Amino acid sequence: MQNTLWNRYKYKINGLILVLVGYFLYQSLFPQFPDALPTQELGAFEVTPIPYNVDAPYLHDGTYTKDFLLLFSKGQVSAIRQAYLTIGTAPLPLATLASGDAGILHGSQHGQEVHAIAPEVLRAEHKIWLTIEDWQGQHQVTSWALPEILYSNN
Repeated sequence: MQNTLWNRYKYKINGLILVLVGYFLYQSLFPQFPDALPTQELGAFEVTPIPYNVDAPYLHDGTYTKDFLLLFSKGQVSAIRQAYLTIGTAPLPLATLASGDAGILHGSQHGQEVHAIAPEVLRAEHKIWLTIEDWQGQHQVTSWALPEILYSNN
């Protein structure tokens, strides 16, 4: 009986698997990102953060994080010694951020990716904080209001 059932549906199951592969390939070739946050000027830089998705923060190496892409439309990324992105009510001190690798920007001049340090649950009072230190030791901090779409899904 089982052999007959398998023979009856094996081609349909294989066809379904091929359709699913095509669907996931299409999704990976044409990803849908949430809208970019407003571009802000921070010293010699113009920065535009783009969240990768509207999902809640996830646990990454023991720290809750949310993924972002930061586009630098003005300024040289090579002028940055270290930069961090965090989400919360206030920016974390640079000494605290430098003690680990969570929240640090990495990538190229075309885009910097980051696993931004975030609380487990995002709230309306939270902001997105960008802290940049240049090679002269100057610190610059700016923030963006957290878009409602990021905390309304929690």
